[in-house]
Formats: sequence, C-alpha cells, structure tokens
Amino acid sequence: MSKNIDVKIIRSNRRSISLEITPELDVIVRAPRQLKDSYIKKFINDKYLWIEDHLEKMEKLKEQEDEVEPLSIKELQKLADDAAFDIPPRVKHYANLMGVTYGNITIRNQKTRWGSCTAKGNLNFNCLMMLMPEDVRDYIVVHELSHRKEMNHSKAFWSEVAKIMPEYEKYEKWLKDNGNLLIKRSRKR
Repeated sequence: MSKNIDVKIIRSNRRSISLEITPELDVIVRAPRQLKDSYIKKFINDKYLWIEDHLEKMEKLKEQEDEVEPLSIKELQKLADDAAFDIPPRVKHYANLMGVTYGNITIRNQKTRWGSCTAKGNLNFNCLMMLMPEDVRDYIVVHELSHRKEMNHSKAFWSEVAKIMPEYEKYEKWLKDNGNLLIKRSRKR
C-alpha cells in the first residue's frame, strides 16, 4: 500500500469476509474467526484502490454536506404546498399512460426516500422533489406507479419503468449524485 490507511478488523462467526467504510470514514473488515491473517492482509491489499477511491469520494461528500444550506420550516412547508399542486397531475398523466390505478397521494418530508407505493396503491412522495428537475420528478412518479404492476425491483419492474422512460438510468444517476445533498437540507436544522 502506498498510503497508510487504518483498518479495523472484526472477527466473528460469519462465513465470509467483507469490507465497510463507515460515515465516519472508518475502514472495517469483517472476517470469520478462523481466517488466516495473511488472507485478510491480501484481501485488504487487493481492495486498496477501491478503499482509497471510496474514502476520497466520501470525504468530498462530507465537505459538500457541511456547506449545505438547511431549509427552514417555512421553506419546507412551501415545498410541500408546491408538491401537492405539482405531483398529483403528474401521477394522473402517467397512471393513464401506464394503465394503472392508484389510491391516495400523500406529500411528506421524508428522510430517506423519494417515494413509496403501498400494496393498496397509496402513493407517498417527498416534498423535496420540488428541488429537482422536472424530468427527475417524472421518473420518481413512473417508478412508484410501476410498483402497481410489480411490487419489487425485479427485471419485470425495470421493464415497466423502461416502457415509459427508456432513459431512466440517467435519472437514477441524477438521484445518486444529488439526492443525498437534498435530503441533508431537510435534516440540518
């Protein structure tokens, strides 16, 4: 290894070896009790570039999060009001295109997800969607309505999404790249 990275090794009755980087940027290797030290050392060396790359990305993300301006209660309420006006027509439009029905639509300030669909067809959406580009909002609506046909994330589910939005991976990437910072804005207060 070219740079010294502290790695904590935790042994337990597990069957496989795994690698974790915590939000505090600790590197943890979990390994079976009987696994030889030499194997663990080789595992860490083989994963060194991955560890280095992810530590760097997580450090940058932490710096960005520290610079994030928190939303006030008033701003969150305005986003919720705007979402209650904006999202239901999108749901209706795409539900008609997809040939699905839905129940109630609820707008919330969710801390971990952009939307959800219950088995009864009730839909929940995050008010922070209003801070996204319109096509990403549309994608989230299509994603949730696709659960009316497939209540999982199987190939069949993604096929339903792709029928309406063949470029859905672009929106998934946008959410992966930008979503955490939006969520952080509602948590910092």
